[in-house]
Amino acid sequence: MNAFERVTAARAKDRFTAVEYIDRLFEGSFFELHGDRRFGDDKAVVAGVARLCGMPVTVIGLERGRDTKEKVERNFGCANPEGYRKALRLMKQAEKFHRPVICFVDTSGAGCGISAEERGQGQAIAENITEMMTLKTPVLSILIGEGGSGGALALAVADEVWMLENAVYSVVSPEGCASILWKDPSKTAQAAECLRLTSQDLYKMGVIEKIIREPKSKEDRLFESLRNTIYKKLRQKAELDVETLLEERYNRFRKMGDGKTVFFREG
Repeated sequence: MNAFERVTAARAKDRFTAVEYIDRLFEGSFFELHGDRRFGDDKAVVAGVARLCGMPVTVIGLERGRDTKEKVERNFGCANPEGYRKALRLMKQAEKFHRPVICFVDTSGAGCGISAEERGQGQAIAENITEMMTLKTPVLSILIGEGGSGGALALAVADEVWMLENAVYSVVSPEGCASILWKDPSKTAQAAECLRLTSQDLYKMGVIEKIIREPKSKEDRLFESLRNTIYKKLRQKAELDVETLLEERYNRFRKMGDGKTVFFREG
């Protein structure tokens, strides 16, 4: 598959959403919490507490919805400031009670309406990025579909970032890139190649740590193996003292672009 075919797969209507991953990975133990304690509850962000193989965890997901009605209700997974503030509220709660945090990212970007800007969208995203860098508990982010711009990054400053094999992660959509660089929508596929947005590209560049194969059905054994893999990784991170945990997280981002990683193909 080429890059734009991966983008199309990441946007597919039959793709598993965050709620479906939560239902299958946490086996009915998920308890949803609501609200940012400032404005309201953003249904694009599903957040709460659960048990993973008996371990208490905080779970946060960007949810696109399934049918048209739900997609509109959840703003197609594009969170508003209150959604990011709800996520941060629960991450700080997780820090207080020493619960690891698991984020499921699937969004084309943050909500971009006038009301979102009036309520401080940029500040909310920036605050999440800042606070997640120094959060004193393990954080794992998994891109399960589309990871677009700051809307995705606001839940992806983590100790490790994993991606489904057909997920994508980029600063801008291929359509947006083609419009900005060439003023030509026919260049969308070319833009997708240039953006290096596939899981395979990002793994080679050291931006992500793991590629996860796509589940084929609701009964796929992938969910069982993924549950165990996540548990083992979080247990490993939980054994680190806070200073080491934060230093490793900091160094993870500092090494990006240090000249030792090839970010572009020759030619």
